Amino acid sequence: MADYAQLGLFFVVVFGVIALPGLDMAFVLASTLRGGHGAGLAAVGGIMLGGAAHVVLGVLGVAAILAVWPPLFNTVLLLGALYIGWIGWSLLRTQEAVTLPAPGAIQHGRPVFLQGMLTCLLNPKAYVFMLAIFPQFLHPERGGLWSQAAALGLITAFTQAAVYGTVAFAALRAHRWLAGNPRAGLAAARAVGAVLLGAALLTVLQGWA
Repeated sequence: MADYAQLGLFFVVVFGVIALPGLDMAFVLASTLRGGHGAGLAAVGGIMLGGAAHVVLGVLGVAAILAVWPPLFNTVLLLGALYIGWIGWSLLRTQEAVTLPAPGAIQHGRPVFLQGMLTCLLNPKAYVFMLAIFPQFLHPERGGLWSQAAALGLITAFTQAAVYGTVAFAALRAHRWLAGNPRAGLAAARAVGAVLLGAALLTVLQGWA
């Protein structure tokens, strides 16, 4: 039987972790500003799939392996930070303002979807969550671990969709305004790049602290 108090507490914790600005949120923001509505939703979808993979990894005990061998955790952290840092650097150096895709243009959502999944899988915050928090909500005496993990995974996916979907919507509204203001659009693109670089640097510094 589901422990609704535990599920409610898990939701509160997950919401706090997801709502805290980090690599996943930065990627959704950047994707929406660069590619519009389709790219933003693709980024959210990819991150949700990456979150589901984290749930599976947590149940299988991969998180425990990362805890036993810290250098592997640091490698994952560095890869995630470098990936986001590369996106930030490309935006920081761009000469193109934020613009909406031309009407009728095909939105290539699949690459963004895959990049979103990769961003989530390389996000060190997710591994910290799986190491420190997720196992506390799995109780073998209450039934199958997989059924419990499925409930927790659904809560995580719902929260990701709500939080990151809101971020994408807000970015899209800003996107439309910036499309009519080329100078502001260029400044916004570079500002997002600086934020991504800052997030990547902070991630590395916190990971090795």
